[in-house]
Amino acid sequence: MKKIKEVIVVEGKDDTKRLALAVDADTIETNGSALSDQTLAHIRQLQASRGVIVFTDPDYSGEHIRKTISAAVPGVKHAFLPRQAGVPTKAGGSLGVEHASPEAIRAALAHLYTERTDAPAVLISQRDLIKAGLLAGPQARQRRERLGELLQIGYVNGKQLPKRLQLFQIQPDAFWQAVSQLTTEENDSTNE
Repeated sequence: MKKIKEVIVVEGKDDTKRLALAVDADTIETNGSALSDQTLAHIRQLQASRGVIVFTDPDYSGEHIRKTISAAVPGVKHAFLPRQAGVPTKAGGSLGVEHASPEAIRAALAHLYTERTDAPAVLISQRDLIKAGLLAGPQARQRRERLGELLQIGYVNGKQLPKRLQLFQIQPDAFWQAVSQLTTEENDSTNE
């Protein structure tokens, strides 16, 4: 299975799990229809670096999310799941991507994505993260939090940090510049 270059926007974790059965792609979750400004900023950033495919549920909420993203992030692509493909097998469930078969998901995405034939190089290594004091030590959590602000990628724990840096394709020079700024800020606050 080839890796999809674009990041796919879905509504939640169940959608991400279902997509993983059908395609090899990174996702970003909206966590429902109330899109935060931070999530929209992340989608904008991902659109600029990798491209984005919006793949929401075939219902009112999914359409609302789709319109909100389209208005805020020009140029995103849209994948549509036929309503009958998203019907839950159990009574009382809601219509959604999480119920679609892998075949239905691949069909919805087939004409939209770009195959990534080469594996993306790991830009920031585990050793870099340790050297930067982001994985261990008394201030690691605070440093990760500030790094997320500086790079505009949000806060993540130490385990998720390498994945987030890779998702946003943060380049080594930008990473080390942010780490340098972190260190300067810490030194300035200690000297006060």
